Order: sequence, then C-alpha cells, then structure tokens
Amino acid sequence: MNATVLAPSVIVSGVHKMFTLNHAFSFKDTVVSWIRRRKTSSTFEALKDVDIVINKGESVALLGLNGSGKSTLLKLISGVMQPDTGEVLTRGRVAGLIEVGAGFHPDLSGRENVFLNAAILGMKRHEIEARYDEIVAFSEIEEFIDQEVKHYSSGMFMRLAFSVAIHVELDVLLVDEILSVGDAPFREKCRGKFEELIDAGKTLVVVSHDAAMVRELCTRGVVLNRGNVVFDGVIDAALERLTE
Repeated sequence: MNATVLAPSVIVSGVHKMFTLNHAFSFKDTVVSWIRRRKTSSTFEALKDVDIVINKGESVALLGLNGSGKSTLLKLISGVMQPDTGEVLTRGRVAGLIEVGAGFHPDLSGRENVFLNAAILGMKRHEIEARYDEIVAFSEIEEFIDQEVKHYSSGMFMRLAFSVAIHVELDVLLVDEILSVGDAPFREKCRGKFEELIDAGKTLVVVSHDAAMVRELCTRGVVLNRGNVVFDGVIDAALERLTE
C-alpha cells in the first residue's frame, strides 16, 4: 500500500532574523551617549535557526509570550519581511491579516480599497467585480463603503480587510490577533469562515493569545520562546507547554 504523500504549504528552513534597536532618539541623546561611552544601538535576535514545515490543509497556531518571535515569523511567511539567513518557501496564494488596515490607502474610499487590496492579494479585476457584493455584505459596512477609510474605526478596518482576504481564492491564510478587534457577533462570524476554509482544505496559520479560539480552530501548536521553537505538536499539549 502506498504511503500518503504530504504536500508542504509552508517551509521555514534555518531562519534567523535580527533587528537593530536604536537607543538615541535625538542629536542630544547621541552626543550624551558618545560622551558617556554608552551604546546608541543594540541588536535583538527575533528568530534563531527556526525550522518548521506546515502541510497543506493544516491549521497551526504560533504561540508564545510577547516578544517570542511569533509575529515576526508570520511576517516572514507572508513575505512582508525577509530572513537574514535561511529561507521561507510557500506554495500557492497567500493572504495575510497581519495588521489592521495594512494595504489600505487612507485617502481612498472603502470601495476603492476593496479593489486595491484584492489586487495586491492577487485577484484579477473580473474576480473582484464578481465577488464585490459578497465582500461588502460580509463586512457589514455597506453604509460607509464610499467613505474615505481614514475615517474608519479600527473595527471597520478589520471587517473590510478580513472580508477581502477570505474572499480571495487563497491557499494559505495568515492571521495575527486581528480578531481582537471588533464585536463578539462578528468575531463568531469570522470563526465560522475559518472553519469553512479548514473544511475546504486550506492552510491556516494563526497567531493569537485566545486559547479557546486556537483550541477550536487549530490541530497543531508551535511554541516559541525568545526566538526559538521549544515545542511543536498537538494543540492541547502546546497550550499546556505555554503555561508552564
């Protein structure tokens, strides 16, 4: 009998990411630091030799305390940032909900931003036009769709950004704490959409501190601590490791 061959959707291999932290915010700070022989900058290792493979159809939670590197890893998977060393490979179309309102132009209307953001995510104009009404209806902000988005609340940003992303013909969906914004009924609506995507065999990678949500949606958890992967396994065990 032939073994089932798993097709990776995301491969993170030997990834290292370092940031430079600036401790001098003015010319005066720089001069004082120079006189006192203090460093004006330092480095921070966000990720250290990270190796993860996420297969097609998996729902994976990236877990860890603040500063553990999980959001940095998600941004590397999305292509927003590049690793210093190592490589990140993805298969298929990747849609990311990483920052509320990211990819939106403040001086354009919600309608115009639907077309702009969907195009950035790889949709053709005829695809956007075919799904436009569905996108707006899901967002529940029809009344404000022709208003400039710089006047939107963070909740309205989230609704429209989420609605655009989940109506893309995606293969991998990345989500970073975006459901912390918005009212409870809409969050439940989003959870239902996540479940539809999982049932359809899409790959889901979530960063969240909401243990109940990740336990409900994810089957696997990757725990990071100070840039290192310290656990990778079933979600319940990952959540237990997180609280140790």
